[in-house]
Amino acid sequence: MNGTGGTSGAGGTSGTGGTSGTGGTGGTDSPAARLQALFEGHRLTPTQRRIAHSMVRRASDVPFLSSVELAELAGVSQPSVTRFAVALGFDGYPALRRHLREVAPAEPVADTGAGNEYQQAVAAEIENLRHLAEVLADPGPVREAGRLLAGSRPLPVLGLRAAAAQAHGFAYFAAKVHPDVRLLGEGGTMLRDRIDAAVRAGADTLLCFALPRHPREVVEALAHAKEAGLTVVTVADSAFAPVAKVSDLLLPAAVGTGLAFDTACAPMLLGRVLLEAMCDDLPDAQARLEEFDAKAVARGLFVD
Repeated sequence: MNGTGGTSGAGGTSGTGGTSGTGGTGGTDSPAARLQALFEGHRLTPTQRRIAHSMVRRASDVPFLSSVELAELAGVSQPSVTRFAVALGFDGYPALRRHLREVAPAEPVADTGAGNEYQQAVAAEIENLRHLAEVLADPGPVREAGRLLAGSRPLPVLGLRAAAAQAHGFAYFAAKVHPDVRLLGEGGTMLRDRIDAAVRAGADTLLCFALPRHPREVVEALAHAKEAGLTVVTVADSAFAPVAKVSDLLLPAAVGTGLAFDTACAPMLLGRVLLEAMCDDLPDAQARLEEFDAKAVARGLFVD
């Protein structure tokens, strides 16, 4: 959908751990997609999911890394890397690396480590956005998510701690086109009550934004939402995030980790893409936006 009110974009992907789709591969033949396919179907420990996530983020470089270098990249021990390779069915890390060299590009990608730490952080976010663009080559999962979000009355949107800003931004724009959006931006003992209230009011889908560090409360809330009969659509930093096992449709978008606090350009953009997909399934979305713009002009809300 094109129009006013700040909605634009298209496309999507899906995840693992009880989710549909391929965990963010988007059906493309990129190194990240082939790595993701390698990990599917395996029960990975939290440490192993961390290794897998690091490998997907550096998919073109991984075939050229030693086990020690991969361990440093993932922030785990070298024996953990060896155990991870065995969990995937290989004799050890050398066998895994030989396999990766067969399915990865012949040469590693150009080094993006030039510049100061701030430039490197920007370069890493650009790489995250490039990967998201690859994922969006298959728009099917995001279109399915848009259909689910558009059809839920009301639509609860959950995001706590680091993900609160993402949830708030989505809910702000969604409320301009969706008749009943309920932001769940605060945790505590009332959270389950508010989920139950949304179910009683007719909700059938919950949208969650989940970013590291992942609060235990979010995982528990999503488990409760599923038990209550809600379909859970989640935007997370990785298909291996802890929320994957309690999500029906996981849409991954990596965060940047080069600064003291994570950067989340890709999850924010994916949220806007989801808004566009939802608008496509709301027949009166454009009319609602035009009505809002007319009222905004009449009230003098904006200076531009």
